[in-house]
Amino acid sequence: MDKVGIGLLGYGTVGSGVGKLLEKNAEDIRLATGKDVYLKRVLEKDPGFRAPGLDPALLTTRFEDILADPEIEIVVELIGGVGAALDFQRRALEVGKNVVTANKQLLAQHGAELFEAAEAGGAHLRFEASSVGAVPVIKVLRESLVAAEIKTIFGIVNGTTNYMLSAMAETGADYADVLKEAQRLGYAEADPTEDVGGKDAAAKMAILSSIGFHSRTRLADVGYEGITSVTALDIAHGKRLGLVAKLLGVAKLIDGRMNVRVYPAFIPRGHPLAGVAGAYNAVFLESDAFDQIMLSGPGAGSVPTASAVIGDIISVVNTVKGSFVQNCMCYKDLPFFPDADMVSRFYLRLRVSDEPGVLAKISALFGEHGVSIHSMVQEGGGGGGAELVLLLHPVREEQFFAALGKMKALAEVKGEPGVIRVEGEA
Repeated sequence: MDKVGIGLLGYGTVGSGVGKLLEKNAEDIRLATGKDVYLKRVLEKDPGFRAPGLDPALLTTRFEDILADPEIEIVVELIGGVGAALDFQRRALEVGKNVVTANKQLLAQHGAELFEAAEAGGAHLRFEASSVGAVPVIKVLRESLVAAEIKTIFGIVNGTTNYMLSAMAETGADYADVLKEAQRLGYAEADPTEDVGGKDAAAKMAILSSIGFHSRTRLADVGYEGITSVTALDIAHGKRLGLVAKLLGVAKLIDGRMNVRVYPAFIPRGHPLAGVAGAYNAVFLESDAFDQIMLSGPGAGSVPTASAVIGDIISVVNTVKGSFVQNCMCYKDLPFFPDADMVSRFYLRLRVSDEPGVLAKISALFGEHGVSIHSMVQEGGGGGGAELVLLLHPVREEQFFAALGKMKALAEVKGEPGVIRVEGEA
């Protein structure tokens, strides 16, 4: 039986998961591919590195040992970062070794040059594990829906923030307390900045929109906001209004231009995404060809990510040389639609002085900027002031934020307003 050697870069949480799955499911992989797919070498920078169940003879500290090994046909990069990982992937692809990676930040920032290296070397670059864990959205976009003219890619693409917002809604706890619990349970990293700040989701949306719209989106093209300013108070108000808070990645094709962003948003309780709780992810794809498709499943964790990596390995092994998509399919060069011109709906919470004329001033500012109020609820009153909770009609974002800027300068407005976009029909 033909053999296919795997060169594994990094034997951490995901890397060890890949190694174990290759061994545990060896027979299933043989049946699926007709070949013996096995772990040939493991790159670890520490010469004294040891791991339970891993043969020390497989270890090397030199990438050149993997690059020069003729039995290694697939390099699996799981070391992360955009330094050594970029160098290793590019060199492997240039000499014709196929690459499988879960490195979302690298692809979002340097995808173009990696695909150029893959084409030059006649190799494949696969990256299913880079975007939504075990959910096969990249495979669906690159294969099943490659000619479907996707209009919208919309969904929950970060498991950490989805767990946190779900917990805030269920318990009433505020952001800081939920973050501590998420870290204790292993859902959030010791340094959660990329997750809670939105950068992780932005990198995933750069990858998904590049594939879905056939036009290159880089991380720098994606505006992103995280969940650090979402409060338990806003979530409670949303709950009373029949709305659920999610951190959403939203990519839209508008009149031949792309807009790709990440931001916290309220969606109606009856929307399919509203029921996606915990660390799960879900992605909506919309097209005139099929209306809507939703894909959901575990978005993070060693086993789901390792499983997606194994799927890519099997796909590479089963691909006849010279066939399948060897590039990013980014054959268009679409312009971007400005954020300021996007039309959005907003939830707005204001703490104001409880005195005559306040509502008139706020309404006047909205009127000056063409902002229309859909509904309003007033709570509190007396010496502590009053809280206004407003839902607005769709408006150009530039107009809304101009009105909000003037509103925050009013003496009657106390503290920082709560602002969350509203997506979906409500």
